[in-house]
Amino acid sequence: MSDEQTSSLTVAKLKALCILNDLSTSGKKSDLLERLLDAGLSNKEVGLPSKAKAQPVSKPKEEKILEVEPVDEIVLSMEDEDTITPAKKHDVTDVEDSSEEGSILDAEILDAEFVDEEPSVSVKKSNVKKKQVREGPATLLDLIRKPQVAAVLLTLVIVGAGGYYYLDNQLNSFTAEQLRYGDSMQYQITGDENGLATFLATEGFVELVMDQLETDDEICKLSIDFGGAGSLSITDGGTSELVNEGGSTDRLGAVRVVGGMGAEWLAVETVNTNSLNPFRVNRHLSVGSICEFGAITGSGTADLSSTKYIELRNQDTKATELNWGIDLPSPIGKYQGTAVSYGVGGLLGGLETLAPGLALMMQPVEIQHLFANDLIDKGAIGSNLGWDWRVIGIDEYGGSPAWKIVATHHDIEAYCLGSATMNLWVEEGNPWAAKQTVDVLISETQAGQSGCSPASQLLNDYVLPEGELELHHTFAKTSLTRGQKQLDLGLTYASKPQANQLGPSSELETWGEYDLHMPDDSTLRQHTFEDALACFDHWPNTIAPGASKALEENGYIWRGTTKQTSSSVSQWNLSWVASDEQAGWIQFNLTGIPNADNCQYDKRGDLDLTAYNRDSIPNTYNITTVETWFSDSSRYDVLFGPERFFTSSGEYQSDVQVGYLIAVPGNDIGSILSQIGDGGDGAVTVDISRTWDENGEHKQLNLIADAAEGRLIGWSLITNPV
Repeated sequence: MSDEQTSSLTVAKLKALCILNDLSTSGKKSDLLERLLDAGLSNKEVGLPSKAKAQPVSKPKEEKILEVEPVDEIVLSMEDEDTITPAKKHDVTDVEDSSEEGSILDAEILDAEFVDEEPSVSVKKSNVKKKQVREGPATLLDLIRKPQVAAVLLTLVIVGAGGYYYLDNQLNSFTAEQLRYGDSMQYQITGDENGLATFLATEGFVELVMDQLETDDEICKLSIDFGGAGSLSITDGGTSELVNEGGSTDRLGAVRVVGGMGAEWLAVETVNTNSLNPFRVNRHLSVGSICEFGAITGSGTADLSSTKYIELRNQDTKATELNWGIDLPSPIGKYQGTAVSYGVGGLLGGLETLAPGLALMMQPVEIQHLFANDLIDKGAIGSNLGWDWRVIGIDEYGGSPAWKIVATHHDIEAYCLGSATMNLWVEEGNPWAAKQTVDVLISETQAGQSGCSPASQLLNDYVLPEGELELHHTFAKTSLTRGQKQLDLGLTYASKPQANQLGPSSELETWGEYDLHMPDDSTLRQHTFEDALACFDHWPNTIAPGASKALEENGYIWRGTTKQTSSSVSQWNLSWVASDEQAGWIQFNLTGIPNADNCQYDKRGDLDLTAYNRDSIPNTYNITTVETWFSDSSRYDVLFGPERFFTSSGEYQSDVQVGYLIAVPGNDIGSILSQIGDGGDGAVTVDISRTWDENGEHKQLNLIADAAEGRLIGWSLITNPV
């Protein structure tokens, strides 16, 4: 282009035309003119005299221009306050401007669309009510031109790499993530600062641990150091679990489980496994009245697997199965066991019953279980399952931000049993705690601390043995895998059992007011409790004077067991209590029909003060009803087999012992129980057990059932070297 060709448009307006035509705005006025002419604009459009000949260019394709309803438009504002907008072809009005070529462009990007016709411009005031848009989706260039997007991009350019760090490390408040079928998380088990986790038991608490381990050592203190790996997962059940759903797959992911009443339910299965290596046990032996440090066993290993079944509709625990094994050098050796409970109990036994929620310490916390739908945000507080929690603020875990939460168990402190504290690191998108530290101290000495009421001190003395129990460990996530389908909790299903399918059809019997014992009438055993009590009629008063007097004066048998020692002989052990709470026991054998010759007295003894309370004994099924109910393999197939209670034909194994137990509130504990429950009713349980040796191993098998409901409470099997 010759230097004589000068445009009547200012530099600012030429730059605006460049912007509208996707051209660069750099360079002098002559550069802008040349760039616009090369792009196909006419001399008139760039402010050149009409006689000036434009450079030849190819004509762009035509495209339809649409007019839309009036909107608030974004305008291009220049120093003369005129606005350039696309117009019809060749519709151009020249406007003189006294601004110099070096004027500064003070404008907003025009949010207008472009057409493929030969472009032309029209200068109008900014109150124009119509705007032209392109048919079809917006291009990346269109999006970037928006002022909002430009502002964000400009911010990122200014802050550079630090901008990404800032945006990525902000943590919004959120509610707990819901679990899905197929979720799984792997984690490490350590102590503080990546050391080993620790467990400590002293005095009476040692007995709770060592009851299952046979040793002649007088152990007064037991400490365990451990670490290892864990895995927590939600089973994704297949279609084979839905065989009773009439072809529906709506509840796909759930699994079948048999509950304590023998009925089959659909449930969510949660599996938690721990592989502990090292697993080092330190035994402290007592010498006289002094507890000294004893031999340290060599480091061994331990494996623990816990499976929990939560029913879909009512969301209650139908069953919990615990499989465990330890392998340690002599004198402890190798032990393994299985314990299954149905809706009650857990790893912490009676302590969990007294203070619900303690089991949350034994595996990474399920966030929604503890926090429900509460918003997790800085300063948030709440209480659930016995835990009081507070969100401290944002901390970092694994290079990402996480909310740090501290939780304390108020029941443990309220009952003066000790303290239990958890620190949790919770991250968005993870249904479990990403990191969890646990610190527990349970001690009977806590009852003496200030603020403990006399009732709390009495409860402490009743529930806790002498000594202390401590636990300190950390769970830390190593990987997380999410499933697809959310759990079906709260939803019903076609095969859900009806009320008439639960429990025996026989009637409950009222026997506590007048009978001496629980009704039996067994058809699976040679002799019944009715036969055994008949022996008292054939003995002189000198054989069992205390028992005879108690039973004559409204006393009763509160604990009784029987075992078949041969094909014709059954052994009996009966514990009695009198109305004045004097108590004792007697053991004898019974052969054939009860008479003076067949009732063979063995031995007897006294018992410590035992509660007497006939009024609190509930109605129960008789023992034969309970036995018949559990010997039905269509309901309880898990109780059948060589290492269980029944043969394939539904008969007892040869070495089975059967018994019952009456537990009633009485004396001081009655007033304590009334503060944490109704405390008014007693309970009657039926128990079945076996012990035998096989292939160099000693096996102990136990079962307990609620005689008032016909419900299986739980069973366990422990195997150890002979």
